[in-house]
Amino acid sequence: MFNACSKDDEDESKQENNSQNTPPEKESAGKAVDLGLSVKWADMNVGATTPEDYGDYFAWGETKPKEIYNWSTYTWCEGSRTTLTKYCNNNSKGIVDNKTSLELADDAARANWGGTWRMPTYDELCELNNKCTWTWTTRNYVTGFSVTGPNGNSIFLPAAGYRSDENLYDTGYNGDYWASSLYTSNASFARYVYFYFNTSSGANSHTPGEEYRCFGRSIRPVKE
Repeated sequence: MFNACSKDDEDESKQENNSQNTPPEKESAGKAVDLGLSVKWADMNVGATTPEDYGDYFAWGETKPKEIYNWSTYTWCEGSRTTLTKYCNNNSKGIVDNKTSLELADDAARANWGGTWRMPTYDELCELNNKCTWTWTTRNYVTGFSVTGPNGNSIFLPAAGYRSDENLYDTGYNGDYWASSLYTSNASFARYVYFYFNTSSGANSHTPGEEYRCFGRSIRPVKE
C-alpha cells in the first residue's frame, strides 16, 4: 500500500530520547551524514559493514534478525494480524494500547548501534523522499539509489529487497526501509518507504507507504 506523505498527529510523535539512559555508541554503528534535513542519516544499514552491504532485515518493532518472517514468528502478536499484543489502536486488531510510535526498547537502530541512533519517523522518511534527489545507480556492483540532500551531500540506499517467511525477495531492484511509525488506519501495518526499478522499462519510483509489520525490511538509522 502506498500513500502520499501527510501529517498524522497521532502517528508522528517522535520517540523520546532520554539522555540519562542513552547507551554508548557501538563500534558497529555507521557514520552520520548531514543532508541538510531535520536529522542526520546513517551512511549504511543496520547490520551492514559498508554502505553497499544489504545489512540485516527486521520485522517492525523487533531488534534482532531471524530466519522466518511471518505472523507466527512475530513478537507482538499471538499468531495472526488480528491478535496484536502491542502497538494497536483498534480492538479488531488486538489489545489496544494506543501506542503509535516504537518505544526505544523496540527500536532496532538503538538496540544494535546504541548512542542516540534511532529509526526515522514517517515524517523524516517523507522529508528524505520529498526534499532529496533520488538517482538510480550502481556502486561496487550493488544497485540502489543515491539520495542527494539539499546541501549536496548524499547517502546510498541499496536495493536489499525484503523477507517474507524464509525467503528473500526482489534484491537488486527493490528496497524497503522501515519508519518507527505505526499506520494508524490499520494497526497490522507500519510505515515505510519503498523504491523500485523496472528492469524492462528502466523506470524507477520511490514512495512512502505501509506494509505488514511481520515482514523483514531494512533499517537506515537517523540521529539529531
